[in-house]
Amino acid sequence: MLADMTIYYCPVDGTRSAITALTWCCPVCRGPWDLDFTPARAVGVNALSGRIDSLWRYKDFLPLDSSAISLGEGRTPLVPLTDTVSAKLDYLMPTLSFKDRGAVMLAELARRLGPDRVVADSTGNAGTSVAAYCARAGLPCTVYVPEGTSPKKTEQIRAHGARLVAVPGGREATALAARAAADEPGVFYASHVFNPYFLHGTKTYVYELWEDLGGRLPDALAVPVGNGTLLLGAALAVAELDALGLIETRPRLLAVQAEAVSPLAAAFRAGADDLLPATLAAPTLAEGIAIPRPPRARQILAAVRASGGTFLTVPEDGIREAQRDLAARGFYVETTGVACWAAVREGGEAVRGSVVVPLCGAGLKTGMAG
Repeated sequence: MLADMTIYYCPVDGTRSAITALTWCCPVCRGPWDLDFTPARAVGVNALSGRIDSLWRYKDFLPLDSSAISLGEGRTPLVPLTDTVSAKLDYLMPTLSFKDRGAVMLAELARRLGPDRVVADSTGNAGTSVAAYCARAGLPCTVYVPEGTSPKKTEQIRAHGARLVAVPGGREATALAARAAADEPGVFYASHVFNPYFLHGTKTYVYELWEDLGGRLPDALAVPVGNGTLLLGAALAVAELDALGLIETRPRLLAVQAEAVSPLAAAFRAGADDLLPATLAAPTLAEGIAIPRPPRARQILAAVRASGGTFLTVPEDGIREAQRDLAARGFYVETTGVACWAAVREGGEAVRGSVVVPLCGAGLKTGMAG
């Protein structure tokens, strides 16, 4: 069942809501929810041996302690790329992207709440993941995507039985269309941006690193950032592990954006607490992080600064070269998923000590960049 006393709250104005309601955002400011949840107890690395080999082995740290619709998500390999840089192969997930970590949480929550239908919006990977887990749960699902989304991703969404709606006008127009549908009665908005259960799923990325590294974390975590769901999940896990006394040092967060769409990097470099008024965006191969105005921008900027980290940006040619380089090493990764390697392989003062990069999506989803 749903954890007692767990509620949504708005980090901006303090508004609160029961999780049993289908209110997908703060009714006062229309901003994303956070979750009033703290892990009940510390569980050491040694206590995890013998548990189920999926992200649900970390049930003590999750707001849902089990899932009837699990596809075995999580527990992806950690493989060295260089003497100091390792890659976590999150493209080896049931739907071939890291989004399964959060989507299983959203779909399990929806299954327990029993809505009439589920709605999601995505540039592809979150949509395919939500579609798959809704299929597993037997929930009707509609996924909104921008026109021009990778055909392999839209094919995967349809294959899972979801209704696909292609929206003209880009990523923001797609989000607005989905949110209009989410305001209808009986709809659960499986938003990887607005619903904090998704972040509590993505935080298992760091719990796995903590376990695999014997109760510690690397010096830095490089994370691709569009809407920031992996970065914020990582920051959440680091804060929890620190509060529970399970780590001695906290890693720096290296937030990676494509130069073509880098509103957060621009705000960070300007010393701003939120997005700058004018944000330019151009086409990019990294479609999964091409988000001009992420709703959790303030939280992302604050998390990177608190960690002592920074923002790195990569040009389109760097993305192409990083994809080819990884393929030559045996890793076939989609163009968004190579962004962190593109940034980290250039080195620089920010990339010091041990670093982990996520390879977030399989190359089969987009093919090789031209």
